[in-house]
Amino acid sequence: MAEYKLFSYFAEKESQIYMLIQLGYDIIFDIPRPAPFVAMLNVHPSRVKDLESPDDLKIESATDFENYTDSFGNRCCCFVAQPGVLRLTNSTLIRDSGEPDPVARWAREVPVQYLPKNALQYLLNSRYCEVDRLSNTAAQLFGGIAPGWNRVQAVCTWVHNRVTFGYQYANPQKTALDVYNDGLGVCRDFQHLAITICRALNIPARYATGYLGDIGVPASPVPMDFSAWFEVYLEDRWWPFDARHNHPRIGRILMALGRDASDVALTTSFGAANLRQFHVVTDEVFKQVAAFA
Repeated sequence: MAEYKLFSYFAEKESQIYMLIQLGYDIIFDIPRPAPFVAMLNVHPSRVKDLESPDDLKIESATDFENYTDSFGNRCCCFVAQPGVLRLTNSTLIRDSGEPDPVARWAREVPVQYLPKNALQYLLNSRYCEVDRLSNTAAQLFGGIAPGWNRVQAVCTWVHNRVTFGYQYANPQKTALDVYNDGLGVCRDFQHLAITICRALNIPARYATGYLGDIGVPASPVPMDFSAWFEVYLEDRWWPFDARHNHPRIGRILMALGRDASDVALTTSFGAANLRQFHVVTDEVFKQVAAFA
């Protein structure tokens, strides 16, 4: 077998300016009877080094706390919510480069046989991503485009143009095939469709969730929410892409990674839990001159 060599032309540059971003949430549930919960509300371990203040989940009306790391490397907290009001809150500061998402048009696709073994799972079917049912479509639409960064970008642009965004289209049962057929969805639906097409083209793709504020773009008229995007493996690393917004954004703060949205639910209750309040904060605080790698 011929050797496949990877050449990474991307290097982190020392920056003289960094941005501080205020992160936080205030989530309230009504709990009719004791219910075990799993919360995935912490900043991802890969961004912990950037925190300027503690990233502590505060839980009111719960017992039996236990923190752990799941099989995808996400930080989780398991607890039992007691009857009454359950309130989950946090407020922290994180340092960010203040630069838009990287663009690396030179980045190549990696033949399947040379992929890291832990990337192979991101080529397969998952709960919301029916790779087998969209493989012919992916080949017809994108098989003629040269492999690499530009093909992934073509997938994002196609999904962005095909799917209409609207919170009224939210449906937790909707899969990538459903989105392909009806052309309607919320943030996660754009990503599921793009992920599925990338996997059908033998490009590893995984689902990401986290904070994405209106930094460097016009403020959205709707209340702030958590966001979804996806990552693909090209050249020798994972790169962020966003089929909903379809342009590089500033201040993307990762919380969790998985095969699709089913792996990274921000809260999962094993019993009745009625959402009463959902408030998210992602605000630029200020930029400061400093040298860091």
